[in-house]
Amino acid sequence: MGSDKAFLEVAGKPLFEIILELFRESFARLLLVGNRQERFAGYRLPVVPDIYPGSSLGGLYTGLHEAETEQVFVSSCDLPFPSAQVLRYLCSLRDGFDAVVPSTRYGYEPLFALYSKSCLAPIKALLDRGEFCAYAYYPQIRVRYVTPEELAPLDPEGRAFLNLNTPEDLAKIGGES
Repeated sequence: MGSDKAFLEVAGKPLFEIILELFRESFARLLLVGNRQERFAGYRLPVVPDIYPGSSLGGLYTGLHEAETEQVFVSSCDLPFPSAQVLRYLCSLRDGFDAVVPSTRYGYEPLFALYSKSCLAPIKALLDRGEFCAYAYYPQIRVRYVTPEELAPLDPEGRAFLNLNTPEDLAKIGGES
């Protein structure tokens, strides 16, 4: 992308602030995982460095490891249109599962999902082997996969999982770098 995706602007607001606003409305405790504490100093958030830097799986592990709660909801910072309805629905399905993961026609969405601390050991085993696939451990845990059909009424425009990976993606939605 050429710059820090967290601070790309959509509708005049950095992507990070879009996620932060949703999370502050939804959760009592927040934790930011990353190695750029100075970039987030003004947000009054606990920021912890990655235990296993360089991958989203490492970030997930760190968040679960450092969380004061048994379960955490995670999000990447490159979702311009995260859905409060989808978030609440995913959280409502948590009982009896180690993870609640949405899936779209493109595959799993492991970075807008709910995880419990029971995922720590299988994630750590992957990381220790140098494997970084964000969902390779799913066969070892109890996952509630949320289908595209379940999500459609909550996200009728199909924008909740749109993520920005290229300048072209950003331009398509009218964002600014």
